[in-house]
Amino acid sequence: MDSLEVRPVTGALGAEVRGVALADIDDALFERIYGLLLEHLVLFFPGENDLTPADHKAFGRRFGNLEVHRFLPKLAGHDEIVVLDSDLGAKADVWHTDVTFAQSPPVASILQIVRSPEVGGDTMWSNQYLAYEALSEPIRELADGLTAIHVFEHPDGSFRSEAEHPVVRIHPGTGKRSLYVNRMFTRRVPQLTPDESAVLLAHLFAVSESPQRVCRYRWTEGAVAVWDNRATQHYAVNDYAERRVGRRVTVLGDEPKGDGARWPDHRIAGMSATVVKG
Repeated sequence: MDSLEVRPVTGALGAEVRGVALADIDDALFERIYGLLLEHLVLFFPGENDLTPADHKAFGRRFGNLEVHRFLPKLAGHDEIVVLDSDLGAKADVWHTDVTFAQSPPVASILQIVRSPEVGGDTMWSNQYLAYEALSEPIRELADGLTAIHVFEHPDGSFRSEAEHPVVRIHPGTGKRSLYVNRMFTRRVPQLTPDESAVLLAHLFAVSESPQRVCRYRWTEGAVAVWDNRATQHYAVNDYAERRVGRRVTVLGDEPKGDGARWPDHRIAGMSATVVKG
């Protein structure tokens, strides 16, 4: 563990870690890495070109059980590893937190870039602890007592998932509060009128995505990123023409906890706002 070199990437979040091979860590070293993840929210491990698919899954399982994704293409023989290939449309250029439309969203993701364009293709992450802390005291107090509806609908209509989570979640590992809404999946705040919900969410999205709370990482082939899905958002920058391919495992989640709704759902003309689609 003394050989670890930890270099913060920005003042907001993120650290690059050298002096470790992810295929060869013991329990004590994993605890050190997990502690660094709680501190920095996203960790980068360059030069992991020798990481095999089996090693990738074994490292992911140290965090918990792995997801088998319902839709995304898989690596042959490894159902837990999804392949994110830009030639197949894998360009997530909207700020989001993974799978918040599920009752128990993922706690972490481990992504390795195996093919990187010469120029472009960076990924950005944002610190949602800092986003919460940036709110004024009255808005924090309001947000603490609200929930939000998160929705995903498959384009072909074959699948729809919806979940309600606190607007502010409390991290089970640190006890800290973070914003827990995102532009890709969060549709409405049921305690508010539709207009109020739209205005508040627009403000929260802007705060959560603000550049002073962001780190941006320039990938090299073989590099691995591990991020805490409970207190971050991320954005894959779509500024490249060459092919970009990543392999990702996702760690199954826990149920987001917060203070709970302080008010009942708002009703309009006898109809609950929860049925008003955003």
